[in-house]
Amino acid sequence: MQDQTTITPSSARSIQIVPAQVPLGAEVRCGDVPALDETAFREVYRAILDHLVILIRGQTLTDPELIAFGRHFGQLDFAPLARTGKEKARPHPEIIVVSNVLDNGVPIGVLRDAEVVWHSDNSYREKPLSYSALYALEVPATGGDTGFANMYLALETLPADLRHRVEGRTLKHDMTYNSAGDLRAGFTPVADVRDAPGPSHPIIRTHPETGYHALYLGRRPNAYINGLSVAESEEILDALWRHATQPRFTWHHQWRAGDIVIWDNRCVMHHREPFDAGARRIMHRVQCAGDVPRYDPAAKRGSHARAALGSR
Repeated sequence: MQDQTTITPSSARSIQIVPAQVPLGAEVRCGDVPALDETAFREVYRAILDHLVILIRGQTLTDPELIAFGRHFGQLDFAPLARTGKEKARPHPEIIVVSNVLDNGVPIGVLRDAEVVWHSDNSYREKPLSYSALYALEVPATGGDTGFANMYLALETLPADLRHRVEGRTLKHDMTYNSAGDLRAGFTPVADVRDAPGPSHPIIRTHPETGYHALYLGRRPNAYINGLSVAESEEILDALWRHATQPRFTWHHQWRAGDIVIWDNRCVMHHREPFDAGARRIMHRVQCAGDVPRYDPAAKRGSHARAALGSR
């Protein structure tokens, strides 16, 4: 990910931004996260708006320190639907444990070692998340990489006829299953996508901070474009997903213990690749509350991400 010739010193002392040579992402070199002052944190925050995903390496954080860091990005969300009812209770409600490890036969966290589909966190809520931050405590020697996809760029390059078909339309986001395919507690399997429980959000979303448009898809299973036949909705959604998850829009992060990765769910999708079920993987995640997704047709045209790429 790093290219020494692209290091950009920030105005805050000891902060360096190292853009990835891919369509999104940057490493932020800032020393120990708990030592960041407000001036330094403003540089970190600016980096995530500019680069959509940021990586901070070499951290050793307690859960309270991770919680304090997460609060810089916004009000923390307690993620009530992250629970499946089969894992250990969380000692800190702000922290979701993402792990395949068992303690006396009981999972210590969620999502296990299953391959996770491309998705945007918590799109099944009226107010989906803004930022998610994932901190690696233990990682397998190979596998388990996390891929990120640039939804600004996916929209900018969407074929004109396909964009015309989705402009102004809304998408229903199913809340029945989580991103590992687990049925959430209290829900029943979906028989007809038109009847799936969940909110509807604009397919083209205006980012509330940058003012640019992004493709907003959530996750594929049980999604439905309102007002269309199921067949036409499926046809369009398949085309959108084929386009949005092309490698040219993505960056895959190979984890090390001590990494923190923070991403913007309003303009990024992500997924985890498979890894050996016998290898331990323990990650702690905090996430920030967001707002109701909106589409403003008068908002900025062009790509925030393309502008950033042009300066690299």
